[in-house]
Amino acid sequence: MALKDVNQPHHWEEQSLRGWNDRLAGAVSGLSLFLTISGLTIFLLPFSVFNQHSVVLHTVGGLLFLPPLVLFSVRHLRVYWKYPLTQVKFAGWIAGAMMLLCVFSGLFLTYEAAFGRRITPLWVNTHIVTTFGLLFFGGYHLVVIARRVRKKSSVAAATQLRGGIRSHTWATFAWTASGMLLVVGLTVFVRPASFVNEFPQEYAMDPYGKGPFAPSLATTAHGGALDAASLSGSESCGTSGCHEQILAEWKPSAHRYATMDAGFQKIQSVMASQNGAESTRYCAGCHDPISLFSGTKFIGVENLSDNDGYKEGISCLSCHAIEETDVKGNANYVMSQPERYVYELSEGKTAKFVSDFLIRAYPKKHVDTLSRGMFKAPEFCAACHKQFIDEEVNQVGWVQLQNQYDNWKSSRWHEENQPEKTLECRECHMPLEDSTDPASGDETDFNRNPGDGKHRSHRFLGANQYMPLLHELEGGAEHSALVEKWLKGELEIPEISDRWSQGPAVPIKLDVPEQVTPGETVDLKVHLLNNKVGHDFPTGPLDIIQAWVEIEVLDDQGAVVFHSGRVDDKNFVETGSFMMKAEPVDRYGNLIDRHNLWEMVGVRFKRSMFPGAEELATFELACPGGADSQRGQVLEEEVHGVEIPRAAKGELLVRAKLQYRKFDQFLLNFAFGEDAGLTAPITTLSTAEARIQVVDAEAQGGE
Repeated sequence: MALKDVNQPHHWEEQSLRGWNDRLAGAVSGLSLFLTISGLTIFLLPFSVFNQHSVVLHTVGGLLFLPPLVLFSVRHLRVYWKYPLTQVKFAGWIAGAMMLLCVFSGLFLTYEAAFGRRITPLWVNTHIVTTFGLLFFGGYHLVVIARRVRKKSSVAAATQLRGGIRSHTWATFAWTASGMLLVVGLTVFVRPASFVNEFPQEYAMDPYGKGPFAPSLATTAHGGALDAASLSGSESCGTSGCHEQILAEWKPSAHRYATMDAGFQKIQSVMASQNGAESTRYCAGCHDPISLFSGTKFIGVENLSDNDGYKEGISCLSCHAIEETDVKGNANYVMSQPERYVYELSEGKTAKFVSDFLIRAYPKKHVDTLSRGMFKAPEFCAACHKQFIDEEVNQVGWVQLQNQYDNWKSSRWHEENQPEKTLECRECHMPLEDSTDPASGDETDFNRNPGDGKHRSHRFLGANQYMPLLHELEGGAEHSALVEKWLKGELEIPEISDRWSQGPAVPIKLDVPEQVTPGETVDLKVHLLNNKVGHDFPTGPLDIIQAWVEIEVLDDQGAVVFHSGRVDDKNFVETGSFMMKAEPVDRYGNLIDRHNLWEMVGVRFKRSMFPGAEELATFELACPGGADSQRGQVLEEEVHGVEIPRAAKGELLVRAKLQYRKFDQFLLNFAFGEDAGLTAPITTLSTAEARIQVVDAEAQGGE
């Protein structure tokens, strides 16, 4: 078509009339307006079921919009390509460019939400900006054309054009209204899973006069029960295609097996039988929050735990749904019930796909609810990693138990408002891992940035190298090996290498004379230094945990002339060893040896080292008749000698080890029975060797 033809009045009147009456144009306009309105509601309105359905239909509508858009664009360009470039046509070109960018960014976002891990902020911003650009330039293009054709057309043509514009408007409205009505219909009939937040009829609501969850200090935002399903389902966090790495780390962690821990189950069953099932709520705030808040800590429920949450222990949401904590300890936190996405708890592959798509495409609620800055603070950890017994539990009064938080805060590892000099819980126990997780990156830490490609490990490495193996947890062997490395101080943490020294967490050093004469009494000393631990060593329930010094002295023939700290054939540490642990007692002075802390009123013995503190182990050896009659004894206060056998010659080799195990053998036998043959693995935390030259007294005098 020649340029002169397109300038003829009758031609553009004919083309305009045809365009306004085109059904395809009406469909394109209607779908465009629906996509614009639904997009603006998603962008401007708060999180809601309506907006979630808007996201789904916005995406589906956008995909259905592509074929008619391409067809209409090709036809439109063919008709108006040779028309003169006016401001109206220029606005049309700009609107077309905006549409193109909006479509491409929408396709990228759809792909990322459906098959990726998270949507890219660049594409989100592009999609939003081009939507507003399209509104402005596209609106200008259409309005000016409509006004122009009505002014410049003949009377007859103007009448026809007004009818065409009216027809186009109604078609646009019909398509838009259909889409919005569909959103409304889905909002009414397709709702998120509802929760039954009610205590069972058998539940004792307030046996201690301090609320339904006492003697635990944990509570809920509304003060009532939470459906177990609302805090469980951790597996879905990994099967969504988002947090696989974090889920794999959590599965063998102490948080995950906090409830299924066979030792915990035995101890709480004894507590329930003696004090009533309600008393076990004291433990549940930290060990079994799902059962605590769903109200199933009562006799008649297997394991005193809700079956849905039993194997999750401290589930993902048991931490991430906490909205407030207090450093008082004993699970002093407030648990909320996160609002779930539509289809999130629905069954079936399609529902799972749509749910995961929604969370990635519309992530703000998910992130704001479950990723709070408070999770990084040591005060968050303090809610559970600080424990005491109160009168409700022991019927006597307050007794402090493990207290990692106050240890840390009073130690050299804490410098108020100086992050470059401070080591916090997460930096040691949640070291950075290379990550493809959408939660990678962090701009709030002084030494990190949003694109660092790392996340915090959710293994929560500590000191329990046994339970992952005992329960044969997925990834348990790897996890146990990492705990061994952690305990030995062999696990490298580059993030804190400038603040954390190399080598064992608790190194030991032997202090012995260079030479002795046969029959002489010598001093053997083992120095222990809590060099790298951020709190007391050992820490945790010290009536269970054992750390001790094993020492032996060998003559030049390899015969042992002295030993202390050996483990016998029944897995008990020999009497008199230098032991680091606590011996709590009940009101009658009886030893608390079954972790029956509900009877505890104090301790008769406790040895642990504050961060930076040193301990000294000293030994005595009586050996009048040679190596066969030797016995070792640990003395606490003063240095005692080691008498060298008169038959000794050459040199003596002194070996010392700092040993550690999570479970005292007596407790394991109590929990599982001696016939079970179970014993906790022993980890050698650090070693030291020294040699003592044995010099003949006469020869030495001659010299």
